[in-house]
Amino acid sequence: MRDAQADLAKSGVAVVGVSPDPPEKQKKFDEKYRLNFPLLADSDHAVAKAYGVWGEKSLYGKKFEGIIRSSFLLDEQGKITQAWYKVSPKDTIPKAYEALQGKSK
Repeated sequence: MRDAQADLAKSGVAVVGVSPDPPEKQKKFDEKYRLNFPLLADSDHAVAKAYGVWGEKSLYGKKFEGIIRSSFLLDEQGKITQAWYKVSPKDTIPKAYEALQGKSK
């Protein structure tokens, strides 16, 4: 998202991230990766639950609750126009561009 932010802005898209991590941890992450877009704290998982992205995950056979990596495209009124659940980082931007091109048709 960081690297595509300028191109997305040309299409009128603002990038915002949401993470369950506390602000101190987010700040370190932002400094390390220079996100250059807002990263909001959702420590109580209220936003994640509302968007259906807080749920059961599995790693090496262990089950736990956590963020299901997802991306959303919202319109000017805040309505979800596209949702991608369990999306890989490398697919996020291509899917966003595809959706944006479809909107302009």
